[in-house]
Amino acid sequence: MTLAELRKNYSMGGLSEEEAGGDPFALFRTWFDQALASGLAEPNAFALATADEHGLPSVRLVLLKALDDRGFTFFTNYDSRKGHELAVNPHAALVFPWHAIERQVRVEGAVERVTEAESDEYFANRPLGSRLGAWASAQSAAIPDREFLERRHAELMAKYPDGVVPRPEHWGGYRVVPVAVEFWQGRTSRLHDRIRFTLREGKWLRERLSP
Repeated sequence: MTLAELRKNYSMGGLSEEEAGGDPFALFRTWFDQALASGLAEPNAFALATADEHGLPSVRLVLLKALDDRGFTFFTNYDSRKGHELAVNPHAALVFPWHAIERQVRVEGAVERVTEAESDEYFANRPLGSRLGAWASAQSAAIPDREFLERRHAELMAKYPDGVVPRPEHWGGYRVVPVAVEFWQGRTSRLHDRIRFTLREGKWLRERLSP
């Protein structure tokens, strides 16, 4: 089978305006719960697209770790490539690719750092290995080999034998504050349902998009 011949006819459901409602956060929570219940692996994984000061884009997968009516929160190294790009261009686009249930959600918005208290709380609840990893990894920086990283991790284990690891200043959370959220439901004959919410003067405008 060639790439041109790879195709799937989507037929698991639809999305009406009535089902979409008027609140994108409420609809996202409903869809997320359904993705979780379906057994989908890591439904909180999303593609995060950022761009540098010249508009050159980059994208990677990260994990959603908090959600409220302020926005979508993830945690990372502030000195990573995405951290540097968000420092000069604090906007991002997200895609939750829930292929197994024939859905995806796209989010666009401004990005802000969460409070230090929020970062501290999440960091304290991470597994020990992950907390040590935040110190061991100068994320996105070139290193000589794998052994360099493992040696650094072992040194930190010896440094913090009691498991009490402080949060690095270069590590913390970002919140994507959405101005647009689009819900995509696959349909037959490529006549997909696309419902987009756009924030206008503090209120969400809902509209249907052509597939």
